[in-house]
Amino acid sequence: MEARSFGSGWISGVGALALSVVASGVILSAHFPDLLATQQFRTLYDRSWFDLLTQGIMLSSFLLACISLVLRQNRILGISAIVLVFMASLIGSMPTTYDSTASTAIISLDWFVLNLLMTGIVFIPLETFFGRLRDQPLFRSEWREDLLYFLISSLLVQTLTYLSLWPSNTIVAHTDWSAFRHAVGSQPVWLQFIEIMLLTDFIQYWFHRAFHRIPWLWRFHAVHHSAQKMDWLAGSRMHIVEIIGLRSVTVIPMMTFGYQEIAIQAYLLLVYLYSTYLHANIRFNVEWLKPFIVTPRFHHWHHGVEEEAIDINFAIHFPLFDRLFGTYYMPSHEWPGGYGIKGHPVPNGYLRQMAYPFQKSQR
Repeated sequence: MEARSFGSGWISGVGALALSVVASGVILSAHFPDLLATQQFRTLYDRSWFDLLTQGIMLSSFLLACISLVLRQNRILGISAIVLVFMASLIGSMPTTYDSTASTAIISLDWFVLNLLMTGIVFIPLETFFGRLRDQPLFRSEWREDLLYFLISSLLVQTLTYLSLWPSNTIVAHTDWSAFRHAVGSQPVWLQFIEIMLLTDFIQYWFHRAFHRIPWLWRFHAVHHSAQKMDWLAGSRMHIVEIIGLRSVTVIPMMTFGYQEIAIQAYLLLVYLYSTYLHANIRFNVEWLKPFIVTPRFHHWHHGVEEEAIDINFAIHFPLFDRLFGTYYMPSHEWPGGYGIKGHPVPNGYLRQMAYPFQKSQR
């Protein structure tokens, strides 16, 4: 296998390919907004700075690709990046009629690109320099499956959001809590933010616990636990039924109690990055935070393959709930020896994992 160390051209090649994917995604989204663009992002595509930013990304990709071609004998990364940049340039030169009022697209290509860029920039360097398992490569086993989960959930974000908001919208449409909602929304934003964290974590604790204790629900959640390696991508492995169910119940207090939009958006950003952090291959122990907030070691034990790791540590924000309801487990300074499900009953492959809950299965 060709070297992947600094100076081998691998880092520049991967960077070039990643930037070429970003450029291609945003250009396609800008030119076909009614098919590929997230509704909230469409107003950005007619800004002059957007064109300059996109051109800067393509130029950076091209330069990195050239460096990779010079340094690396295997030139597939550099060539692939240059081909994508060339195709993106062609599409970008085509005339387009921008319409920010176009109907909501089913596929959100721009959200996938932003999602991948945002989380990758944060967590790939963290895992590279502070990884708990230093011998676990970036492209570890099963990375293709988890990237596919990441891709599909990102592309379908608008559809998943619509389905997840249906229960909350129904409650709001058929209830009148004007005084209560006004009182909640009148609180300081920081207090609303904390309340949202507590309420959603309490609901998610019991939802999560139910998916472990009820056999037919466990079949869906087993897909998430089937990951045998933990890193920033592993948290993306979730069955679509569980995604819709989890988001539906956790957004109910946020959307129905009258919290301000800024508090809700701040929480959604936090929980997205925090969930990724909890699954990441990062060795931070932060033991002094252990009694107050959930840490990666806390959640890694939830994914552990050991017998003592079964049905423990359900909370996502506050271990208080696990302490109160008898599911807390945190051996001092220890990490699980492995991840997954004993016997590894969940098959490999996205489609087979989607079908797994509907087949005869055993825990």
